[in-house]
Amino acid sequence: MSARIVRVEGIPYRLPLKGTLQWGKGSSLSAAEHVLVRVHLDDGSVGQAEAPPRPTIYGETTASVVAMLAYLSPALLGVDISDTARLDAVRSSVVNNHTARGALDMALHDARARAENESLFDRLLGPQTRVRPSFILGIAPMAEMLSEAAAVVAAGVRVLKVKVGRQHEHDLKLIRELRAEYGDAVQLYADSNETLTLEDAPEVLAAMREAGLTYVEEPLPVRLLRQRAELRQRGLLPIIGDDSCFTPADLERELEFGTIDILNIKTARNGFTDSLSMLRRARAAGLGVMIGSQASSGLGTIHAALMASQDGVTEPSELSFVLKLQEDLLTGPITFNDGWLDVAALHTLEVDEVRLKLYRLDGNN
Repeated sequence: MSARIVRVEGIPYRLPLKGTLQWGKGSSLSAAEHVLVRVHLDDGSVGQAEAPPRPTIYGETTASVVAMLAYLSPALLGVDISDTARLDAVRSSVVNNHTARGALDMALHDARARAENESLFDRLLGPQTRVRPSFILGIAPMAEMLSEAAAVVAAGVRVLKVKVGRQHEHDLKLIRELRAEYGDAVQLYADSNETLTLEDAPEVLAAMREAGLTYVEEPLPVRLLRQRAELRQRGLLPIIGDDSCFTPADLERELEFGTIDILNIKTARNGFTDSLSMLRRARAAGLGVMIGSQASSGLGTIHAALMASQDGVTEPSELSFVLKLQEDLLTGPITFNDGWLDVAALHTLEVDEVRLKLYRLDGNN
């Protein structure tokens, strides 16, 4: 007899960061205020995932994630966890709410595995059991960024995703400083977060290429579809699609217009179901693929790492944001070794209930 869903739970929590993450024209983040999504089954199994709402990106908040789970719950209660078609239909019955739906999908996958006495690692660990992690280096004063980069490299990361776009000369100087410090031992690429214009982008990208960057993420505003296609055709730097590719439908549009070279898939907004679908589609179209982070804490990092282990993920993936956290919910740390993350070794880590009680925000400490 299969297990059925008896409860869907959203637990908001807050983890302090080491400093502030800044990106784009004015966005910033000083704490990870996320939601732990749990799907309870009548056999006692519990699947869980992390929803990292980003108001400036998706329009979600912790309150809206919890509310969306409550809205979808009546259609989920009593459903057999093995009825993936029905569960996918419920998840897809609302639009937007990306991280709420993404976390629900991952929690359903987790619950399904546990109901059958397996784990997500049994179901989803791919052939790339060691993967290359990258670190998101947020915008800050020069000395602060260089210091953070040094700490991250010392912690075992060898790829830096440098947030740029507010001050071009500052960006170039920083990139040159990083290149002078680490040479070819550390790969560098940029995330412009849609801050450039078609007029200045060619010069900026050429300068970034000369400074040693390998690719750039979303240099132009997403709404400028034809201009983005034109910029990519110039071949100045390989272009990563992130904000332009929230959904499988978005990816189809980008492929039709030929705007990107590499797809950044984020399990936080796509869950496992759509992430796997987008991976297959991107590789069939000849795109490179990386797995991104929405400033995930440990649980979200584990889920993203499982996706990064899949065949067809060709680029470094954003799996080291945990180094930016002062605290985490897991029973142990996620560690890196000389540019690699051992995904298979993460299977021993779980959410620590004592830590969850300490950091949850709903008053049920």
